[in-house]
Amino acid sequence: MEVTPHEASPRVCVVGLGYIGLPTAAILAQRGYDVHGVDVRADVVDTINRGEIHIHEPGLPELVEDVVQAGKLQASTRPREADVFFICVPTPFLPDKSPDLSYVRAAALAIRPYVRPGNLIILESTSPPKTTEQTVVPLAVPQEYNVGTDVFVAYCPERVLPGRILIEAVENDRIVGGVTDACTTRIKRFYETFVSGEVLATTAIAAEITKLTENAFRDVNIAFANELSMLADHLGADALEIIKLANRHPRVNILKPGPGVGGHCISVDPWFLADAAPRQTALIQAARMVNDAKPTFVVHQILEQADHFEAPVIGCLGLAYKPDVDDFRESPSVDVVRHLQACNAGEVLVCDPYADEASFDDLHLTSLDDILQRSDVLVLLTEHKLFRDLEISDLEGRCLVDTTGGWHALRRAVQPSFS
Repeated sequence: MEVTPHEASPRVCVVGLGYIGLPTAAILAQRGYDVHGVDVRADVVDTINRGEIHIHEPGLPELVEDVVQAGKLQASTRPREADVFFICVPTPFLPDKSPDLSYVRAAALAIRPYVRPGNLIILESTSPPKTTEQTVVPLAVPQEYNVGTDVFVAYCPERVLPGRILIEAVENDRIVGGVTDACTTRIKRFYETFVSGEVLATTAIAAEITKLTENAFRDVNIAFANELSMLADHLGADALEIIKLANRHPRVNILKPGPGVGGHCISVDPWFLADAAPRQTALIQAARMVNDAKPTFVVHQILEQADHFEAPVIGCLGLAYKPDVDDFRESPSVDVVRHLQACNAGEVLVCDPYADEASFDDLHLTSLDDILQRSDVLVLLTEHKLFRDLEISDLEGRCLVDTTGGWHALRRAVQPSFS
């Protein structure tokens, strides 16, 4: 991949080198910016400085290797002076479902000593309403500087799909929500140097709510599909057949159900809206409860099948929250496996092509071949290509629990019946 020289070679500092920060840093470095990446993990810093990566994302290994070798990207555990600062750190929630802004606060405080007049400060982390104005501005901007005159601050949410980050970070439309109109104008102009999609101007709070709305909308629609799957199971019907038939209506588009909802976006972001306005978000909260309850429903389905055996061996396929990624954050598949282990309902075998023993302290991973040879009950939890491509001969003679619909065409042919 060719690294494009940039006329002025502005300096960029990206704080947080995870699933969003590292691709962002690499894309900017490829465009010719001098990029300094920051992460609190020394092992991540060392890995990147060798031109390697610590996450799975198509095309990213080659891009990082190129920009590191070209001297356009380096990593450290400390920030440095720059023209543009990005904050791309996690924003999880606490046990009570309230937002945990500790990473954003730490990042804002970390860059404060390096902020100078003319700098741009961009928050990309998915954040609750008013985070940009009430957290980033007071913590990152020195008191002697005026926002919108000396320093320019905006919220610019990422809108990418894992597996397509390098494409969508550039080609998707982007939102720039400035704290002031001047902030919006300056930072919109910066995004237009590397984004080919349309860059849309708005306010910081509108951008924050928009990002959360996008994921809450998806969560509500997934909840409908998940609730329908539980309803159909209760009434002895095939949920996927019902969805297929209903979707023949020109104005109906029901999504496919799954074992729940995971990842660091859809399963988290709706709670930020609920926390900000609990009395105005009854539907959003109800959807979250439906999706959070789905793993328990899946466990009951598995236990029903396991009851047919004296000493059942349960093979669980998939731990990631979605197919063909190595992201296990908030994954319902992991919840199902841990719940099964706690039930002591039999031997639980686990396989995921994107996980290794270092990924989990409490789960013992085994090979797909071992699971296919030994399991009485096979459970499809994550629709990785490795599992989608299994043949009838791999599945026949087992009890199948298909939480994603990936085996729908095969299930009737191989599922044994019990009287």
